[in-house]
Amino acid sequence: MSGPGYPPPNQPPYPVPQPGGYSVPPYPMAQPGYGDPTQPTPPPGFSVYPQPGGYQSPPPHGYQPSPQPQPGAYQGPPPHGYQPAPIAQPGGYQPGPLSPPHGYQPAPTNAGPSPAQDPHNKVTPYSAVPTGVPPGLEYLTQIDQILVHQKVELLEAFIGFETNNKYEIKNSMGQKIYKATEKNDCCTRNCCGSLRHFNMKITDNNDQEVIHLVRPYKCASCWCPCCLQELEVQAPRGTTIGYVVQTWHPFLPKFSIQNASRETVMRVVGPCFACNCCGDINFELKTKDEGASVGRISKQWSGLLKEVFTDTDNFGIQFPLDLDVKVKAVLLGACFLIDFMFFEKTGEMSQRNTVLS
Repeated sequence: MSGPGYPPPNQPPYPVPQPGGYSVPPYPMAQPGYGDPTQPTPPPGFSVYPQPGGYQSPPPHGYQPSPQPQPGAYQGPPPHGYQPAPIAQPGGYQPGPLSPPHGYQPAPTNAGPSPAQDPHNKVTPYSAVPTGVPPGLEYLTQIDQILVHQKVELLEAFIGFETNNKYEIKNSMGQKIYKATEKNDCCTRNCCGSLRHFNMKITDNNDQEVIHLVRPYKCASCWCPCCLQELEVQAPRGTTIGYVVQTWHPFLPKFSIQNASRETVMRVVGPCFACNCCGDINFELKTKDEGASVGRISKQWSGLLKEVFTDTDNFGIQFPLDLDVKVKAVLLGACFLIDFMFFEKTGEMSQRNTVLS
């Protein structure tokens, strides 16, 4: 005889398989709230079968229903720029740094050069250019010294055939800023010698003419005070900005630096004997009344071989930094006039050393 709730001996063990593969326990199971006299009567409409609309029986212990959207609340995607509020971490929790896996290589991007590498992103500092500066002479406003180097002409050095003089004009660091070329014909160069008239073209590094010099044919001796040397300075070509005029003196070479109105603004005074024997020859740049020296034009010693066998000369010009840029250009012209007058040798003719010769 079997005990209460246990299957009889001739019944299969628990659970009892049913047709269709569904198994049920061998004894009846009381459903909570239905058929149990200890439970209250279910409300009207209660059913143990699922009803349309969701779960109808009491929820499991600890179940938290999901929040239901409120009428009128925004349900679409978050607006542009929306930043969710940070999630509070447990007290004292600090997330550790995340490192990429070993061997990870980020994918290349084509975002272009960074602002520091982009050449079009550089800001060029603005520098004010003084008004009234002839085009191409802006750099002269920033310097107080010029070096003038005459280029060696091989034909002239070996056979004595006079060629057009060529010069390189550099700053104090030896950087070329201009170049000067004499424009003259063969007959004038070799027949008139150092007294020849000429046109000289001074160009910048872009081969643009910035200064034009005009020297007429005149005498250089103190015995002819009415026809002394003169040089006209134009910048740009066709616009006269000043003159270099030789001033009569029985022993000293003197020159007046004049503006476009032929008003004397400075003077240049040279030594009585312009011969450089292993040393420089200085032509002092003085104020209009010759009371103070403010600069100089120096014929520099070029070395024994160059001085003896060629007429290649090197000059240095010093002037105040705040000097009018037009006057600086006229001083450059005075340097070329001094070179032709005292340091130019043509053929068998020796160079002049004084104003008496």
